[in-house]
Amino acid sequence: MIKIKTPQEVEIMRVGGKMLGDTMWEVLKEVKPGVSEIELDALAEKLIRQKGGEPGFMKVQGYKHATCISTNDVVVHGIPSNYKLKDGDVIGIDCGVYLRGFHTDMSETVRVGGEKGDEVDKFLKIGKEALKAGIKQAIVGNHVGDISRAIQGIVEARSGYSVVRTLVGHGVGKELHEDPEIPGYVQGRIEKSPLLKEGMVIAIEVIYNMGGPDLTLDDDGWTIRTKDGSLGGLFERTVAITKTGPQILTP
Repeated sequence: MIKIKTPQEVEIMRVGGKMLGDTMWEVLKEVKPGVSEIELDALAEKLIRQKGGEPGFMKVQGYKHATCISTNDVVVHGIPSNYKLKDGDVIGIDCGVYLRGFHTDMSETVRVGGEKGDEVDKFLKIGKEALKAGIKQAIVGNHVGDISRAIQGIVEARSGYSVVRTLVGHGVGKELHEDPEIPGYVQGRIEKSPLLKEGMVIAIEVIYNMGGPDLTLDDDGWTIRTKDGSLGGLFERTVAITKTGPQILTP
């Protein structure tokens, strides 16, 4: 069941989303060679609590961290470890804030040590472009499939990378994951996918690989990697559907 948020609820999520966005960009400034994943996670938790929120991911049963950190061939749900980042690594940070009963969700993938003008940088640029294109389609009267088509068109048709099929974006609100699912690829007829209505809040995610779309699960039960060892990428924003267009709540 798709839950429609009131303007007051969207405003709470906007405040929480601002906390999350501010936290994310502060943490990303510390992504440098020699810094460990667990240090970044600790910083994220500290910042969220200082700003008056709670780490949303810590409310997921069995999970003990403020972030998921996915480095190189890890696509999603990487558990922060003592691994120290190296120049050229690709790191995705996924984080959530829980504030006054509502979740917001966001992720960003960056390269350690800066851009080098190669295929890896192109890969990350495409993910950002696909996210932007997907968000543009998040308007009243469109369908979820319009978002999916925009993402897939950039990641696959234009660039030759692969959208992951087994992981999708989602609604977000009182629960971290709500209906509807927001795939990054077209499933069936677009007009048969859920209609976007004012008051819906969704987490639009670009989950994609430089190689094939297939994944494997580590023995820890959380960490999901590319099956072929290629790079994985993840870009995500929480977006409210409004009568004036998409509103990014996690800027």
